[in-house]
Amino acid sequence: MRIATPDLVTNSYFPALAAEELGFYKAEGVDAHVELLAPAPRAMAALRDGEVDAVAAAAHDTLFAFPEYKNARQVVALSQGTPWLLVLRSDIPVRRGDLTAMKGLRIGASPGPDVALLRLFAEAGIDPRISRLRIGPIPRADAPGASFGLSAAEALEAKEIDGFWANALGSEIAVERGVGKVVVDVRRGDGPPLAKDFTFASLATTDATIASDAQSVAAAIRAIVKVQLALRKNPSLAIEVACRRFPRSAVDVIQQVVTSDLQFYDPVIHEDAVASMNRFAQAADLLGYDVSYSDVVSTFFRHLWTI
Repeated sequence: MRIATPDLVTNSYFPALAAEELGFYKAEGVDAHVELLAPAPRAMAALRDGEVDAVAAAAHDTLFAFPEYKNARQVVALSQGTPWLLVLRSDIPVRRGDLTAMKGLRIGASPGPDVALLRLFAEAGIDPRISRLRIGPIPRADAPGASFGLSAAEALEAKEIDGFWANALGSEIAVERGVGKVVVDVRRGDGPPLAKDFTFASLATTDATIASDAQSVAAAIRAIVKVQLALRKNPSLAIEVACRRFPRSAVDVIQQVVTSDLQFYDPVIHEDAVASMNRFAQAADLLGYDVSYSDVVSTFFRHLWTI
């Protein structure tokens, strides 16, 4: 099973990678490999075109290649809640949670996550055009094998950008280096309340794959559920994974980031989370009308979310 992800060096999609590196897929009888394919719309296009079998990404990203979620399903949650943080250069005088004092800044955001950032500003009553906010790609993030979060931290340190919207791993590296500070972490109560449930990290696949190889999909789900439990019991397992697949700078912080995220490593795809995501997707013009939970999620596998 080929599993694509738009960011390999991330805490948000980490359970999908950990299940490979710690042998959980193999133990469930499926030969699965997680590979980088960025940005998120490209990964979803590859899923649509049959180039990969599944994608570990934000659930709303599915809409970039599957309008109204047709022909695709989310099968297990990798982590709960909107996974990105807004980080600014440490020398910019903005208080935590204050989105109103960001005029004229250059904010790096990857395609897919950028939709959530724009909606975050909209919920806060901020028009990026009036505030002269420049939101877009960051230098070197599209280089082969690059991690957006790590590239963002490096660009912030070089003052090529004023801030970025990325996963907690990249955010922690920027903070530890003293070049960045977290301004908004929506999962922990910063910013507009609705923002924390714009989306969530999940494993998505196609209806065709479910129909033709439900056994492998089920095996991958079981592996992810079990590795989430293993990480909750022993967060130090994250170091073993990171040493094999992450650059050194990320290895140094992965355990503390995963430990901080343990509360979000819940495989259940909650109905209210899907309803909230659909409201966000409609407001962001990604979804034309409200769809049912079963249009978004494969309920066939929901019994596998508990062990």
